[in-house]
Amino acid sequence: MKKSGNYLKSPDLLPISHSDRKIGTKGFAVIWVGMAVVLAAFAIGGAGVQSLPLGWVIVATIIGSVAIGIFMTIIGDIGIEHGLSFPVYMRAPFGTIGTHIPSLVRGVTAACWFGINTFFGATAMNGILNILFDFDNWFVCFLIFAAVQLVNTALGIKAIERFADLAAPIIIIISAWMYTSLSDKAMEQGREIWSWVESPVVGGAAITAFMVVVMSNMGFWATLAADMPSLSRFFKAPKNERNWFKRNKSQIVGSIIVMPIVNTFMIIIGAVSYIAVSNFNPVAALQEAASGFILGILLLMIVFAQWSTNTSANVVPAATIFSNIGGPKVPFWAGVIIAGIIGIVVQPWSLFDVIIPALLVIGGILSAIVGILFTDYYVLRKRRVNVHELYEDHGQFKYMNGFNLAGMIAWVIGGFAAYWLPAYSFLVGFVVGAVIYYFLAKYWWFKKYQQAEIADPSDEKYLGITVGRDWVIDTGEEAVVVPESVDTPL
Repeated sequence: MKKSGNYLKSPDLLPISHSDRKIGTKGFAVIWVGMAVVLAAFAIGGAGVQSLPLGWVIVATIIGSVAIGIFMTIIGDIGIEHGLSFPVYMRAPFGTIGTHIPSLVRGVTAACWFGINTFFGATAMNGILNILFDFDNWFVCFLIFAAVQLVNTALGIKAIERFADLAAPIIIIISAWMYTSLSDKAMEQGREIWSWVESPVVGGAAITAFMVVVMSNMGFWATLAADMPSLSRFFKAPKNERNWFKRNKSQIVGSIIVMPIVNTFMIIIGAVSYIAVSNFNPVAALQEAASGFILGILLLMIVFAQWSTNTSANVVPAATIFSNIGGPKVPFWAGVIIAGIIGIVVQPWSLFDVIIPALLVIGGILSAIVGILFTDYYVLRKRRVNVHELYEDHGQFKYMNGFNLAGMIAWVIGGFAAYWLPAYSFLVGFVVGAVIYYFLAKYWWFKKYQQAEIADPSDEKYLGITVGRDWVIDTGEEAVVVPESVDTPL
């Protein structure tokens, strides 16, 4: 009997097999070089040096970057172990219907960031065309830049990696060039970048300012910390490897080593930009600090950077989520278009002034989801997942009309707790969400709705790559449908 009508079994959301995981350690590191060059990083640096010396901003950034990198790697094991995307695994802690609510929040957030980064890149593109051809129409550049990125993403994960291979070395070289140009401009203004502070703070205010930088870094990347399985399910990993660190080598190198290094350098550029011209936006700063050919090259770096960031960190997660919500009728490429439309209609050019407060709020809301995922996957299920049931609309994860109330309640409480303590938003949201979910799920919800992998924590039944298993989902068609193409979209 055909089951193809099951909306949970969209082909783009099926588990990725071991043979179809094409991104290695180097590939993910290169992708991170591009993803970490973003407007938020420049804004965090510019805001930080208004209250703290650059040295302390750097320390706070390293702490925040490494910490969020650890969270990314921990949650990303879901994709490594089982080949599952974020919205699919979210059916476990939130239910087959409930998953759409927090997933939609993540998807819309990613689409908004796509719009912001596209606008940022479009202004740089407009600057280049103005230098070369005296052209000046940022909105036309915005539409063209958006379309090119969406096509690149729709072509699949290997197309994204190929572009990252091209963009990464250019970004590294020109970032150093940008830092030098802005440092020279700051010196011309008589400002020593390592000691200049616009409005120094001391005592408790300094601690708060320090933590805001830490939490801003964590808040921006909280979106990817929750959603890392959607990307990590494409990472190469050894079969039958029980050592967690060896299995997650690609993630560890990319998220805990490469990302903090690149992210910190971008924070420094944003800070030096503000010190030089009182504007963290490098496009505006560079137009004051450089001219002619040099300015054109520096602006080109910004275009490449936003492109590389958007495809991996924003459009892919958003499209995957929209495809999950829409089912088989909304394939991945359609999710890409939806993400692009949302990114345009929110008018991202009006969102710049609220970036730092938004990062703290968004980080808190998403950190509660990260905490819930951690508790559900590691503490309660101990990495064992009844994967087949994730794709059944009347199976184990149906719960009460498709909702896991333990997850929904923990998310709401964790999100509100983080909102009321914005200087510590990510940590508060994570801890509150994780703890409340543990008690509600273990002592209430899972008493009502028994979980097979918790009742019988069998390695052979419920582990994935650790025991050499590729999860194969029966779609009800004549042949099993598992993504196989090298260029399979996320």
